[in-house]
Amino acid sequence: MNLNLPRGNKVAIVGTGFVGSTAAYSLMLDGVVSELALIDKDNKVAQGHALDLMHGMQFTNLTKVVAGDSYELVSDAKIVVITAGVAQKTNQTRSELLKTNTKIYKEIIPNIVKHNKNCILLVVTNPLDVMTYAAYKFSGFDASRVLGTGTVLDTSRLRFLMGQKFKVSPKDINAYILGEHGDSQFVWWSHANIAGVPLNKFSGYTNELLEMLHKKVRDAVYEVIDKKDATYFAIATVISKIVRAILTDQHRVFTVSSVLHDKDNSGELSISRPTVVRSGGICQALDISLDENEKLFWKKSVEKIKSEIDLVLNINL
Repeated sequence: MNLNLPRGNKVAIVGTGFVGSTAAYSLMLDGVVSELALIDKDNKVAQGHALDLMHGMQFTNLTKVVAGDSYELVSDAKIVVITAGVAQKTNQTRSELLKTNTKIYKEIIPNIVKHNKNCILLVVTNPLDVMTYAAYKFSGFDASRVLGTGTVLDTSRLRFLMGQKFKVSPKDINAYILGEHGDSQFVWWSHANIAGVPLNKFSGYTNELLEMLHKKVRDAVYEVIDKKDATYFAIATVISKIVRAILTDQHRVFTVSSVLHDKDNSGELSISRPTVVRSGGICQALDISLDENEKLFWKKSVEKIKSEIDLVLNINL
């Protein structure tokens, strides 16, 4: 059957659990993707998601959907989104999670590269920053072609909460979460504003309010998981927006996680800061000006991520 589909904007998703399948649905609705390839170790599940998506094609742009358990499906994809991995279990240590997901990546990444040496890798698996770095090392790709979703979702949560408190649209808020996609993240309050107006000009502003907002952002994932066991709707929209920015060469600024050659001699790591994203992947990581407290927070995030990277590198895989 010839569907006369637009060509060239193929995206592959490795891992079709809650996040991967919801990302596929979000991309299907967005309409920017000409072909979706769903890869999962469970071929039956991948095929089921593909059928489910295709059954709604009457109401969306025509998108070719293929699925299976073969990494050959990543061939010709411009972007490979990696959501595969396990979520942290109750009583499981972070080091155990790191070891498990690093082993998974050591298998996945070479299989992707075998069939596609020119794609961009978009990492979603947690612990996000460490897995982004692992993808970079295992792929051998230039750092510009490996990025993680970073603190883009955390930043979206922050703007939503700020919008509620200050009674403005989140679209008019300029505020970012920097550092680790995890508990050591911090808000770049020194440069936060609403339509260029400093936050302290708004009714209700207090330092206590800012602290409360940050705590709610940091704990948001745990609140969602407590209520429904997993988060996947919001991160799927994040994936969709980053994919669109790449495929349409938008030069958008996102706080993605990317490889940083740390100037303080702490070595390489992946961490989130404002970054220009275009068709080739990462165009430019922007310089950031931090106040003295933020410099300490940044250092804390760097040290935490670097210690986990060192742990991964020393694991006998």
